Amino acid sequence: MSDRAVRPARPADRSGPPAPEATGRTRLLAAVAALVTVGAGLGLRAVATGDVAKYGGDALYTLLILTLVVLLAPRSTPARAAGIALAVSWAVELLQLTGLPAGLSARSTAARLVLGSTFNAPDLFWYAVGACAGWLALRAVARRREAG
Repeated sequence: MSDRAVRPARPADRSGPPAPEATGRTRLLAAVAALVTVGAGLGLRAVATGDVAKYGGDALYTLLILTLVVLLAPRSTPARAAGIALAVSWAVELLQLTGLPAGLSARSTAARLVLGSTFNAPDLFWYAVGACAGWLALRAVARRREAG
């Protein structure tokens, strides 16, 4: 099985670049997935508390980054998109060790939502869960495209 879920379809003879409408369709689906992910995060916060809300939010954070990677680079492989999303999530978490995000978060709600404020080692695991979930979803899309 190839690792090409988010690569747009190529012309029937497999030559040349992917069809522009396929790239546009991939970007549209990624944008919709990003909105659904944000909605899921807000919904989770509305109905859950404690660890479920916190760690579920961590996984959804990485999933959102993955959808943004696909939106910006629709020809990325699922593994590359998931890897980039995980690397960004881990980088943001590790940046929290410096105190910079805490300072910015004290002044801005947007910074608090994007950067967090304090380092929490278990978050690293839950970011990986989100990246794996996104990778699996992209692989499922690849299987459907290859079968169809």
